[in-house]
Amino acid sequence: MPPSPRPRAALAMSSRAAEAILEPSVLEALAEVVALEPPPVLDDFTTGRARSALAGAELLVTGWGCPPLTSEVLAHAPRLRAVVHTAGSVREHITDACWERGVAVSSAAAANALPVAEYTVAMILLTGKRVLESARDFRAARTEVDWARTPRGTGNYRRTVGILSASFTGRRVIELLRPHDLRVLLHDPYVTADDAAGLGAEPVSLSELFARSDTVSVHTPLLPATRGLVGRELLGAMRPDAVLINTARGAIVDQDALTEAVTDGRIRAVLDVTDPDVLPPDHPLWSAENVLLTPHVAGSQGNEWRRLADTAVAEVRRWAAGGGFAHPVDHDRWAYLA
Repeated sequence: MPPSPRPRAALAMSSRAAEAILEPSVLEALAEVVALEPPPVLDDFTTGRARSALAGAELLVTGWGCPPLTSEVLAHAPRLRAVVHTAGSVREHITDACWERGVAVSSAAAANALPVAEYTVAMILLTGKRVLESARDFRAARTEVDWARTPRGTGNYRRTVGILSASFTGRRVIELLRPHDLRVLLHDPYVTADDAAGLGAEPVSLSELFARSDTVSVHTPLLPATRGLVGRELLGAMRPDAVLINTARGAIVDQDALTEAVTDGRIRAVLDVTDPDVLPPDHPLWSAENVLLTPHVAGSQGNEWRRLADTAVAEVRRWAAGGGFAHPVDHDRWAYLA
């Protein structure tokens, strides 16, 4: 009996994403299980080449920069049954039309959550020890430091860390914090008290999270309901010298209120995201000594891209073999995902 033909698949993402994710060995691994449309990748679904590729595609392997899969696009892809995304959020390209078609969707969000969680935990511990300030002061003084005069508030013994949202990343942060002597609070309206306890966190209200925590780490998705969620009142409730860490989306935080809070010296901040992503050159946050700005580096970078690719290849193998995805995107939770 002849072997079953391999499902036909196409690659849809920006050329920059393809350069980062699709190493030759990744393409070879995909080609072992699907009949892969050769590069260049599809980054515009209106071209003749794209329409030809879509016509036969049963699977799309997508990445950053994939155009939206609208009903018009799907009309040119009558055989499409699944999408495997090589990055985290699928909100930019998966549409209602995909769910109405019954397209199965997988995402590497869990894989991308790990480096974000690692970055977050590193910043929680470094800011607890005031490492960045100590390094700055030591460089300026260039003399012996009297360790016995370290303020009592410095250190990570029994500090309280507040996690805003039990997202993929929020859960990984809680998991990675377990070996440390820290109290962990959690606010997430979709998590029960028993579920929070199972994660190892104490469930609290939003206002309590900000009032009780020495460090608050933001992991909620950017939705209409969460835009500006961390506003002046919550920031004003934070303890003196507390730290706000944001690795989610800049627009979740009221940036004007945050700028006031940090320039007044009331709190500190670690911001891997801002709104816009690159602030104007004269923005006060650039020069605030109690703020660490990083250029959206918490997510997968460099060799971590291979984790995303390996996750996607594994999902394609499962799907091609007739199995279900290990990392499906649940339609019922789609509206609440990042």
